[in-house]
Amino acid sequence: MASNPLVSIVVPAHNAEVTLARALDCLLDQEIVDWEAIIVDDASTDRTPAIIAGYAEHDARFRALRSCADSAAGARNSGISTARGQWLMFLDADDWVDASFLAKMLAALKTTPDAVAAYCGSRRVMPDGELTPSSISTEVAIQPFETFARRCAIRTHALLVDRETIVELGGFDVSLRTCEDWDLWQRLARLGKRWVMVDEPLAFYSVSPNSLSRNSTQMLADAEIVIARGFSPDPRVKHPASAHANGAIEANGRTASQALAWFALWNAASDCGGGSHSINPQSLRALPAGRKWAREVAKVVFDGLLVGSLSVPTQLAARWERFGGSLTELIIEFGKIWDDPAAGRRVQYHLEQMLLDFDDLAAPRRLARTLGIRVDARNPISIELPEGIDQIYAYLMVDGRIEARVQFGALGKVTRSHWIKLASQSGVADNSNLSAAEASLPMAEHPSDPDSHFGKLARLAAEAQGLVRSSAEPLEPLAAPRRKPAADDHDTDRTSFWNRRFATEDPWNYRSPYEQEKYERQLEILPAGPIGRALELACAEGHFTRQLAPRVGHLTATDISAIAIGRARARCSDQPNVEFGVLDFSADTLPGGMDLIVCSEVLYYLDDLAELRRIAKKFVEALAPGGSFISAHAFVLRDNVERTGFDWNTFGAQAISETLAATEGLVLEQSIQTELYRIDRFHRLSPDDVATEPMIDHVPIRAPIGIGVARNIVWGGARALRRDVARSERRQRIPVLMYHSVADDGPAALARFRCTPAAFEGQMAWLRSNGFHAIMSEQLEWSIANRHPFVGRPVLITFDDGFQNFADHAWPTLRKNDLTAEVFLVTDLVGKSAQWDAHSGPPTQLMDAGMVRRLAGEGAFFGSHLATHRAIDGLSSSDLAAELLRSRMFIERWTGRPTTTFAAPFSVTDRRLGRLAKECGYRIGFGGKHGPADLDCDPIDLPRIEVRGDRSLDDFVATVEAVLE
Repeated sequence: MASNPLVSIVVPAHNAEVTLARALDCLLDQEIVDWEAIIVDDASTDRTPAIIAGYAEHDARFRALRSCADSAAGARNSGISTARGQWLMFLDADDWVDASFLAKMLAALKTTPDAVAAYCGSRRVMPDGELTPSSISTEVAIQPFETFARRCAIRTHALLVDRETIVELGGFDVSLRTCEDWDLWQRLARLGKRWVMVDEPLAFYSVSPNSLSRNSTQMLADAEIVIARGFSPDPRVKHPASAHANGAIEANGRTASQALAWFALWNAASDCGGGSHSINPQSLRALPAGRKWAREVAKVVFDGLLVGSLSVPTQLAARWERFGGSLTELIIEFGKIWDDPAAGRRVQYHLEQMLLDFDDLAAPRRLARTLGIRVDARNPISIELPEGIDQIYAYLMVDGRIEARVQFGALGKVTRSHWIKLASQSGVADNSNLSAAEASLPMAEHPSDPDSHFGKLARLAAEAQGLVRSSAEPLEPLAAPRRKPAADDHDTDRTSFWNRRFATEDPWNYRSPYEQEKYERQLEILPAGPIGRALELACAEGHFTRQLAPRVGHLTATDISAIAIGRARARCSDQPNVEFGVLDFSADTLPGGMDLIVCSEVLYYLDDLAELRRIAKKFVEALAPGGSFISAHAFVLRDNVERTGFDWNTFGAQAISETLAATEGLVLEQSIQTELYRIDRFHRLSPDDVATEPMIDHVPIRAPIGIGVARNIVWGGARALRRDVARSERRQRIPVLMYHSVADDGPAALARFRCTPAAFEGQMAWLRSNGFHAIMSEQLEWSIANRHPFVGRPVLITFDDGFQNFADHAWPTLRKNDLTAEVFLVTDLVGKSAQWDAHSGPPTQLMDAGMVRRLAGEGAFFGSHLATHRAIDGLSSSDLAAELLRSRMFIERWTGRPTTTFAAPFSVTDRRLGRLAKECGYRIGFGGKHGPADLDCDPIDLPRIEVRGDRSLDDFVATVEAVLE
């Protein structure tokens, strides 16, 4: 063997006669042979010295060393002092490594020459020989010092480290009874050099009931020292990286006290697993209490339980009786420390699910809140719920095989028929074992005793209905639905079409400031001088007729609809120079010799431009020589998609003007043009007339534009038209956008959840100009159920919480872009404020029930955000069901519509929610999944795309366009 081996392996051994041979044999098995093993006998009184001597005698790579350090740290330091290799490994006498350990670790170091250490994954070995799953800390390779400042992330023997560096750092701290390896790795990481990861479980760690790591008091005392060192300068490290010289960064709450609390939590759980209570719960006070940490807390507890109970994951649930009581007491303490019992319950649910996910339920597992059982899917029996249990975790069995897993909130006894229905829904069994009466009923309607699940659910529903009925909020009818765009429909029978339009008086809001301003401009463009005979085509209900009559000698006002003519005649009854008549100007002969013909907002409804050209000739014939023809029509995108226009399925002002100008005998004299419409005056040429250049006036629109008009406008032009993409595009997925607040100001901590009105307006305008149309969740559900591709470019726009600023800012913007949205309401707080955000600043005002009713009448849709905005994974099953029921019933009272959709508060769900929501009357749900919704989605657990307030319009566009690709 070379005098200076590549690797030196230090093996401290104290009374290790039972395990030492296994540890040393794993070195003999190594694929790499260039190593030395320094076995340090630390004052053993058993056969350990003899075993060491035997290995040293048979293989010169083993060297024996005696020590009286009485500690693993001191023994390792003795070994380091005589080591000669470039790399060091520390192997305890009861642990071992895979035969490929040295080869793979050295290969990783060779590919990363500047690395100071390589580390790998590890597995625990329990006293019965069972192995835990592999674990490895990926963050060590990314931020080694920030990681080791807070926790010991690797096993002692899962590491190859540069020997000279360890010597310079002074080796292990012998003042520490435990955590001495953590302390050394922390000093090593403070140098700022690279650590390379080998992502394989090459190290095996024996868990012993007599291990020092089970002395939680000593572990916690030593850990406090190591963590304090990690968050301050360490004089033992002479040349730290500048970024680490003063210790770890306390960012985002990741403080020294929090790090110690996480370590205390692991030890507390380990103590529970071992049947003791040596950790004061107050040491856990610095743990983060937010709901997002519940799963992490449960994971740490789970890991501590494994070591404390000497178990592997598949054994934990079966051993619940040993530690379940003390563990549940500990979790209850979490809720007290955090002043939030639901937070403790949330951890309990997460932990129990973890335990049962590993268990085969060979026998029933009664935990604190969950009952784990096997059920014969073909011949189930009723299950009574033990006290405290409100969740079932079951394997459905067929012929001794596990066919499906079901997990659901249970309010009471789960009956035989309930089980058979669950099996049927899971695709495990049919309904052949049900009675005819049972098989004919939906699950939630099964006749059941009051103590059964559905019996108690019915009782909660009755209580919720009583609350709704006793509410002071009146039940009011909805406002009439909004009208469909006028120019989007044609009818083979024009007379019937127009009579239906005029069935409701003033169908186009002729009295609006926008229409009145347009009338004024038509009067401005009248030809100078007296006007003898005038003809008004499509006079409708006579609003403009009444204003035109005083300006002409005699006015013939006509319309295709007798209903409209009747109203016009009544409106102008005091105008003696007006006569009225029913006239279809396309089919009927026009009266002739007219000095003026006015035809406004009607030529869109002709079949095509060929019909317009034909009728234009009739206009010329009806005019006296020198007479004027006035046309007022809106710009339509079909004429020119690059400019502002109305999104109607017809030609518009540009095509109409060009067609009239091309008609023989007509010449344009004057035009008043706005961004939305143009008013043209044409002149019928006399034989001796000479055409002159028309006078063009561009004027602004000063009148406010009502929503009935605005929702059809696409400002600045369109990149795609809805009807075009509806004909040409079919897709498998759509964006479901999730918003919260639309406001200029608010707490800085909530900026992510707040879009400014200007930003929101830009996003909605982009959607409109790119051919998107809004759909509702029920339409999404229908497409999924029928596997029907989405037509065109649908988008589902959702708002969580129901803030008043939705009504103030978002809703007007949505309406003017001909879009709608689905708003999820927190029903117990409607009309109040968002108290769940109070820790971030002044809570935002929520809409009241009256506003909800008004917006529902205007076309907004509403769903449930539950009743209190508490995260559902911390609610008991009974409270969750009560909130689902109460919320749905109140929204139905306010809107007059069935409520079938919910969104989980904080986007937090668990396995109970979907099934319980269905039982409470919902069909559609949005949980915590992120991304587009497609035809393969589960309608009760749909994904959404959060629209963040701290992102740009370009980010928004890129996100939505990615869904289209």
